[in-house]
Amino acid sequence: MSQQAFIPQMRPLFGAPEKEELLRYLDEDGFFTEFERTAAFERAIAEFTGAKHCVVVNNGTVSLSLAALAVGVGPGDEVICPNYTMIATPNSVHMLGAQPVFVDVEPDTLILHPEAVRRAITPRTKAIMLVSANGRAPSSAAGGIEAFEALARDTGVALIEDAAQSLGSWYADGRHIGRAGAIGSFSFSAPKIISTGQGGALITDDDALADKLKRLKDFGRARGGTDIHDSIGFNFKFTELQACVGLAQMRQLPERLPRKKAIWQRYWDGLQGVPGVQLFAHDTQLCTPWFIDGRFERREELAAHLKAAGIGTRTMYPPIHQQKAYDLPGSYPVSEAIGREGLWLPSMIQLEDAQVDRICAEIRRFYNA
Repeated sequence: MSQQAFIPQMRPLFGAPEKEELLRYLDEDGFFTEFERTAAFERAIAEFTGAKHCVVVNNGTVSLSLAALAVGVGPGDEVICPNYTMIATPNSVHMLGAQPVFVDVEPDTLILHPEAVRRAITPRTKAIMLVSANGRAPSSAAGGIEAFEALARDTGVALIEDAAQSLGSWYADGRHIGRAGAIGSFSFSAPKIISTGQGGALITDDDALADKLKRLKDFGRARGGTDIHDSIGFNFKFTELQACVGLAQMRQLPERLPRKKAIWQRYWDGLQGVPGVQLFAHDTQLCTPWFIDGRFERREELAAHLKAAGIGTRTMYPPIHQQKAYDLPGSYPVSEAIGREGLWLPSMIQLEDAQVDRICAEIRRFYNA
């Protein structure tokens, strides 16, 4: 292995700002369960995204489940999901007794195509889980996000945006990704652009849905601080400690967004013309890449070469229908190709230019480019 320091594929960045926020909280207050700082974190997300309401919960999978519940998904219903996504997307509706229906994705964006979704809709379809892969939006050639909004209106099927990887990414019309659906969902797990360790957030402009989400996450309480329950709900609350970390991370977001874009651009420039390498494109005027994603010929050999050179990688999501948890028949050429060739390169926010150059040089060396 190279004597140079190992470059991991991802590492979260927590430091002095988070420590200061936590210590200030511990000196001032005693509520560890969600309270004023959680409310402040929700306001920060709502203001950043432009949403009217934000509700935070304990993780991103739960946020998707609550979004599905809030729009009426229940046992026996169908929810359309991409066959390329983190398995939390279909699992979140499976947990409700609903059936995920898988549709392949577009090769350039790894996002659903509206016409393919339309063909998959049946009388049992209750919702569409639109995943904005790595902060990308549906392609303009497919009609953009407007095509999905029109599809939802035409069919009466609810549009839920799984924007777990998309904080800091916008649609061409200026709306933050997550604002087009009835509900948008974000994740704050360790690899995300901001993290609270675990955590999720739901945004909506619909007052009734926001009220329903708040009740669903808090035992179905009629209001906070009471034991009167007029609906069924659960306990998916946040904590003040997570909110402290989240507030500190949100203050750093304006610096993180341009750095993430600069990292992607350096990779893009550094790997141009390498045979066997296809990075996924991003419009960095609108999109902030979460990970550096691409298709690589001889992926396993490349990953081994990079590991020997002190560089970590991570294979991209395999096609859901081939996962043992689902094991379903069907042909999904794009997601299957990603399962064979998809690789995430080091993508952490603290990655230095010299490290990106080193990674690109090793990839070029592998492909003799």
